Amino acid sequence: MLLGVGFVAMTVSAVNDSRATERLDLAAAGVRTGMNALCQRLRAAAETAAVLGGNRDAAAAQQVVDRKLAAGVQLVDPAGTVQYGAGALPQKPWADCSEARGAATVTAVAARVEVIDADGRRLGYTYAVEPVDPTLVRGLAAAAGAAVTVLGGGGWSTERDADKRQVTRVAEGLRPGTAGETDGGKLVRRLDRGPGQPLPLALSVSREEPRALYAVLVAVVVLAGLLSVAAAWWLARSTVRPLTELSRAVDRLASGDLGIRVPVRTGDEVGRLGTTFNRMAREMQDYLQALTVSRDQLRRHLGLVGDTLSSTHDVNRILEVILESALSATGAKAGVLLLTDQASGVLVGQCGEGLDGRGPGGEPIVVGDLRLRMGEGLLGAVAASGEARRGRTDRDGPQLAANEPRCRAYVVVPFTAYGPDAIAGPTGGLSTAAAESAQNFESPGPARGVLALYDRHGFDEFDDADVVTLRTFAGQAAVALDNVRVHREAQRLSLTDPLTGLSNYRYLKDSLRREVERASRFGHQLTVLALDLDHFKDVNDTYGHAAGDAVLAEFARRIRVEIREVDLAFRQGGEEFVILLPETDAAGGAVVAERLGAAIRRTPMLVRLERSVQPVRIPITASIGIAVYPDHGASGAAVLEAADDALYQAKSGGRDTFRGAWARGGSAPDAAAVSAVGAPEVPEPPRRSHDG
Repeated sequence: MLLGVGFVAMTVSAVNDSRATERLDLAAAGVRTGMNALCQRLRAAAETAAVLGGNRDAAAAQQVVDRKLAAGVQLVDPAGTVQYGAGALPQKPWADCSEARGAATVTAVAARVEVIDADGRRLGYTYAVEPVDPTLVRGLAAAAGAAVTVLGGGGWSTERDADKRQVTRVAEGLRPGTAGETDGGKLVRRLDRGPGQPLPLALSVSREEPRALYAVLVAVVVLAGLLSVAAAWWLARSTVRPLTELSRAVDRLASGDLGIRVPVRTGDEVGRLGTTFNRMAREMQDYLQALTVSRDQLRRHLGLVGDTLSSTHDVNRILEVILESALSATGAKAGVLLLTDQASGVLVGQCGEGLDGRGPGGEPIVVGDLRLRMGEGLLGAVAASGEARRGRTDRDGPQLAANEPRCRAYVVVPFTAYGPDAIAGPTGGLSTAAAESAQNFESPGPARGVLALYDRHGFDEFDDADVVTLRTFAGQAAVALDNVRVHREAQRLSLTDPLTGLSNYRYLKDSLRREVERASRFGHQLTVLALDLDHFKDVNDTYGHAAGDAVLAEFARRIRVEIREVDLAFRQGGEEFVILLPETDAAGGAVVAERLGAAIRRTPMLVRLERSVQPVRIPITASIGIAVYPDHGASGAAVLEAADDALYQAKSGGRDTFRGAWARGGSAPDAAAVSAVGAPEVPEPPRRSHDG
């Protein structure tokens, strides 16, 4: 209740402010109307004087004044000399009705009209003048319904002197069209000069405080307080017990007891609340049962959603859906979709429908065996030209290829290529530019695939609408295939080091875990080689980072040459590399390490510097650490750590060599396994850092 009273009070205050603002708006409109009417009257008076007094006869001007069309009339020749005047003519400056600017202080409002004789010569100007005085200001105030103060022009105002000064001060500080408030509580709006409104004015109204309403509100608050006390006493006796029961029932319902019900003893609000609670509990119980019954159905739907999401990147499924949709939309009996093999440039069949009996002699066509060269048959011709075609084979041609589906009517639309990366092999994805508009497929040029439909049901030929429909499906297929390509490329890039082309550290962790699990399952060994380029920092400092990048790339290439196809190479970071050798023991790892060291040491790396004509020969060596799972660690991380420790031992032993890791338990490396190729058999100092 108190909040409501406060809200009403604020609302009344806001409404009062709004009404005051509306009064100012109406006053402004009234003043503009009054000033506009005054200017029109003065303009009419000036025109009358100009017409009747064109021969410099002052009688016409006096006649205008006598009829009270203007307080004064004046004729001025082109040189500015006054020819005659009539009535009261205040001292200048005057405010011209047709101008938006003027002097800060004016004595009168004037309308000017040019005087021209019968020959078109300008004789001068006539002015019709109305003085700015209390009479004019009172008239404007009466029209506006608000107090009016002239800013300049003698400072005439309908306000009292004290209020006039405050209104003038506030108005002079306002922007045009804005409102302000004086210390006395008057709202003020400033009206600047403009065409038809030549006087700068300030309009002011008093803010009306609804004191009587505030008194009523205070009385309401007191009465509401008394009534609240009485109501609280009655409620305490009549509703506490039912509400307590209801509260306990709500707690039990929240705890999961959906069978709880409350007794309903009365038909009042508390009784209706109990009835509503019982109905809610019953409906919740029924709803829970329905949820339980539909749980299996929901799981099936979730499984279907999961299959759908996973099929988004299934290229074959995408192509099948595109072809099925195209067949359904056009009413075709058969269709086939082919994509260009990027390596050979041959169209290769991807999927087809209704191809039984459409081969030569009525034989079925196997989609996987459907291969056409560019320009061969109908499909090859469309792919070579990049232009869609429709028609009949017996009328429009071309001659079908030997292994092409036989048909009577056809419509074929190409997948237009947009660059060397528009397709990634037979199942790659087209560029997203292919889907920007279906009309893109009209551009001539070799295509990267075709979508063909044959023989509409009802023996009708395909029309232009079918061509447009197929272009739409071709565009959708291009977008879908490009999404697959981008997804696959993103996956590849996320696991590949861009500089060396080797797998990155993220893929190293996954591969190491996978290989350790496989070695554990089948009882095999897994050898890990940790490699580090010797003095690589000197290469960067001497030849620059571009040369360092070239050295890393060549180092990675030599690693790929020396390892088996089943071995995995990674760039761990910087100049550090890791090689996984599945089903390889320590001796085998030592052989690979020796071979790698020789391949790196044997031939200096040729690097072409930015300002060098001839490539620079940079000799490079590498230090290698060897560790074996499970001999040197029970997990992939432990084995990798052991290989890293062995790498430090190789660094400490003079670099350009390899070392085996210490076996778990602190025993020295297996001499028989690694000494045959030069690995030391003596303990080495503990690992610190192997930078360089």
